[in-house]
Amino acid sequence: MGFLRFTFIDLIDIVVIGVLVYYFLRYIKGTRALQMMGGLIILFVTAFIAEFLSLQGFSWIMAAFKTAWIVAFVILFQPEIRSALASIGKTRFLRAFIKEEEIIITEIANGAIELSEKGIGGLIVIEREVGLKNYIDTGISLDAKVKSDLITTIFTPYSPLHDGAVIIRSSTIVAASCILPLSDNPDLPHTMGTRHRAALGIAEESDAVAIVISEETRKISLAYNRNLRTNITRENLKEELKRIL
Repeated sequence: MGFLRFTFIDLIDIVVIGVLVYYFLRYIKGTRALQMMGGLIILFVTAFIAEFLSLQGFSWIMAAFKTAWIVAFVILFQPEIRSALASIGKTRFLRAFIKEEEIIITEIANGAIELSEKGIGGLIVIEREVGLKNYIDTGISLDAKVKSDLITTIFTPYSPLHDGAVIIRSSTIVAASCILPLSDNPDLPHTMGTRHRAALGIAEESDAVAIVISEETRKISLAYNRNLRTNITRENLKEELKRIL
């Protein structure tokens, strides 16, 4: 038996598969999908060991599920697959031909500015590479297109959804009234309330961008890259979001 030939095409094949696996794992990091992926890996390893040890009964059971693996994978990871495909469709190359991202940023900025002008507190979180599904699950699902009027309505005092954070994924408000982790950064001034600590907390746990509108001072703050900026004016909020995102 001759040696298997390893060609340059085989190398490209391995690299492509490795990159796909890497970005998929990176995309589901911090979500429940990662735990489900771990469970599937355990099943695959167990099936391999059973085959190696010639455990006929267990091997027969696992073989019966082989035809359902693909369907089960799609069902289990449906939200992540849908979101990943949407992200692929919004690459920088494609965004050069459309203005959707700028429109979304304008809607978010206008919503925050309106809250600030009215003295209404708010917390808006924009999901980026790291999934926020764990925090989305704590809130109320909306699945509504991003509109400044809707953002203002959500945070209107005494509305059912005003308490908590709004989480935005791509061009969609996926959930409202979400609970975020609170930062325990000792350098935060004591005057900073729960909203600011939650904004910094999510910026410490992920690469998300959080916009905080103070109810008391009407000031706008931005949290990202584990930092909280409190000197954001209404006039430059849109430009700051464009620069960061």
